[in-house]
Amino acid sequence: MRIRLALLTTACLSLAATALPAQAATADTHLEGRLASGAAYVMDVPASWNGTVLLYSHGYTPAGAPNPAQNTPGPAARDTLLAEGYALIGSSYATNGWAVTEAVPDQLATLDLFTEKFGAARRTVAWGTSYGGFVTSMLAERHAGRFDGSLSMCGLVQGGVANWNSTLDPVFALRTLLAPDSGVRLAGFADQAEAVAAGKALTSKVDAAQRTPGGRARIALAAALHDIPGHNDPSQTRPDPTDYATAQANQYAAVRGLLHLPAFSWRQEAESRAGGNPSWNTGVDYRSMLVRSPLYKEVTELYKEAGLSLRTDLSALDRAPRIAADPSAVRWMRGTSVLSGRLTDPQLNIHTTGDALIPVPSESAYRRAVTAAGSTGLLRQAYVDRPGHCTFTPGETLAALHTLEHRLDTGRWDASPGALNHRARAADPTAEPRYLPYRPSAYPRPHDLAHPGDARP
Repeated sequence: MRIRLALLTTACLSLAATALPAQAATADTHLEGRLASGAAYVMDVPASWNGTVLLYSHGYTPAGAPNPAQNTPGPAARDTLLAEGYALIGSSYATNGWAVTEAVPDQLATLDLFTEKFGAARRTVAWGTSYGGFVTSMLAERHAGRFDGSLSMCGLVQGGVANWNSTLDPVFALRTLLAPDSGVRLAGFADQAEAVAAGKALTSKVDAAQRTPGGRARIALAAALHDIPGHNDPSQTRPDPTDYATAQANQYAAVRGLLHLPAFSWRQEAESRAGGNPSWNTGVDYRSMLVRSPLYKEVTELYKEAGLSLRTDLSALDRAPRIAADPSAVRWMRGTSVLSGRLTDPQLNIHTTGDALIPVPSESAYRRAVTAAGSTGLLRQAYVDRPGHCTFTPGETLAALHTLEHRLDTGRWDASPGALNHRARAADPTAEPRYLPYRPSAYPRPHDLAHPGDARP
């Protein structure tokens, strides 16, 4: 029978841990409480702890939303991992939003508290999903001595500057081509109300444009600048390779989602932390960016069908007044939220191919950093053929974790799609795994600490 000790004071938790150390426990231990920062934490330690602790970093939580502590991606993974003997821990982070300056110390404090209560782990692994995948990579790079390996799942591993730059590009195209005289602000918001109002104003223009062939072509162009895939949600129809109409309709849904939260509301919250706008498009050649996009063919065909000149629209983007960054905000973002690619221990990254929120080319951005830092032997990246953000099956998640552990046990990577699918089937025979050979396109505007030239906007 599992012992549940929820929401106790630190003193009570210390007594409980002393009375029932994990190494000698006869039942699983569940602890919840608060760190000194105010962040909540949760720990599950099985009676037969195998000596490995998994520190889980959760995804982005918007300001004002509930923010409970999490120690796994979901209940299925939790139950399986506890049965296998893993200790599972994680915190809520003291604040919501772009909270990396709280998330990293809160996660380390959670690990410290675990060690105080249960003793030093034989092995410590950092893992996380989405924004938590980014936090995981930050932990792995900047606190390497605390971890043996890391697993970033659907992670924002392009880092903060690249993320906000690539979020700016599609909305800049939409405003320029669909609402050139609207005065909609795209960055440098005074407050959350202004950001939300700007997002709603641009969304209304996009909704109207979707009703015309020309508008749909221009929305596809904006989607291409963000590498939004044509199949990005499990509820959508999967288009054939040349079914550009269906692909565009699917991208339109993702563009609306981008406008609803990340490009405006979430940006303003990040700007409030950075002390200004940390992104820019001065000097950006959108024509070259589009040509490099895997969606270039779709865009050209939709422009032809609409009878529009793509060259004219790209010229309009070239002529439109650009947005400059606030240098101090860029410095803050680089100091807190940009990755270096310098790995000391093995890291495995997994990503779905149909991710619209954190498009799969983010993995190319991180590989660029890791290559420049000379850490390529420590990084492996694997891909799941599925639409959506973080839509891994429990088996695919567990397979990734066990693949990382195989590397830690043997010193050799065995991260091929075949090996991952084999492990996924063993972990969850009820779902067919979909790891596949895949190479994402280059990230449109990468930015990391391994390339000194990236520092200049």
